[in-house]
Amino acid sequence: MAEQVLTIRQALNSALHQAMADDDTIICIGEDIAENGGVFKVTEGLSGKFGAERMIDTPISETAFVGMGVGAAMTGLKPVVELMFCDFAGVCFDQIMNQAAKAQFLSNGRLKLPLVIRTTMGAGDGSGAMHSASLHSLFASIAGLTVVCPSNPADAAGLLKAAIRYDGPVIFMENKQLYDFEGPVVAGLPEISLGKARTIREGTDITIVAASAMGHRALAAVETLGTNGISAEVIDPRTIKPLDVGAIVDSVEKTGRLLVVDEGTAFAGFADAVIAAVSAQAFGSLRCAPMKLCPPDTPVPYAPAAELRWLPDSADIVEAATNMTEA
Repeated sequence: MAEQVLTIRQALNSALHQAMADDDTIICIGEDIAENGGVFKVTEGLSGKFGAERMIDTPISETAFVGMGVGAAMTGLKPVVELMFCDFAGVCFDQIMNQAAKAQFLSNGRLKLPLVIRTTMGAGDGSGAMHSASLHSLFASIAGLTVVCPSNPADAAGLLKAAIRYDGPVIFMENKQLYDFEGPVVAGLPEISLGKARTIREGTDITIVAASAMGHRALAAVETLGTNGISAEVIDPRTIKPLDVGAIVDSVEKTGRLLVVDEGTAFAGFADAVIAAVSAQAFGSLRCAPMKLCPPDTPVPYAPAAELRWLPDSADIVEAATNMTEA
């Protein structure tokens, strides 16, 4: 099939254009998303095509517009809500945790909740502690939520289309460092099933699991590891929840080693969940203890040099993987 090269921003925008054209129950809700295309310009051009009834600009009140999205989903629409930064989920957490996540369960399945909350994650641009968190593991810890973390344009478009069609609430996390990352996208933007990981590099000596922007750092590390005679396999989980444990276990059974690189919390986070699942299902295949590489257990620093050191980088991955394969 024909391919085109798009940025993640363009792929998301194209996916929204296609989905809204195909289904007039899809609406978008958020701050400045209609008039200005959103702070990251993902919704640019949608207002002119679909009008103010489907592209709804809101006041600066996350509790109000996330709650609006929950109610709209309960009554038959398919809202896509833009929450500017995932840090702002603290303002509207009751709507996410107690309303969106629990409505289907508390209604015994009578209520469908096809709600997508698009939000950003990721440090590295000097946005400070209140605009740079990566809270995917926090959302994943809440029963009833699906959590998506794409790392390339094709996945971003395909997973967004699948999330919009899904009957339950989805937290769709876009790394703001990747909006301009380019990659090939098949014409038509085919959907990608939620819960399916992708092996982005084959290897035999160690399995590296890395979501979102950390996948790109892992790929950079693989090049250096290869020159040192270490063959690393890199898995992009794509969805944090549901997690494709089978794909990760299959890889670990081949390599015997597991390194999880994640931008989220170092305590009780995504890395810990992966290690626990693999330890339970493939303990006998492990040649050494699994390892995680996460930022320190502090908020994101503002100073550029401190922020740069706070994030795991390819050199850190090379060092950790080398130490593990020498063990």
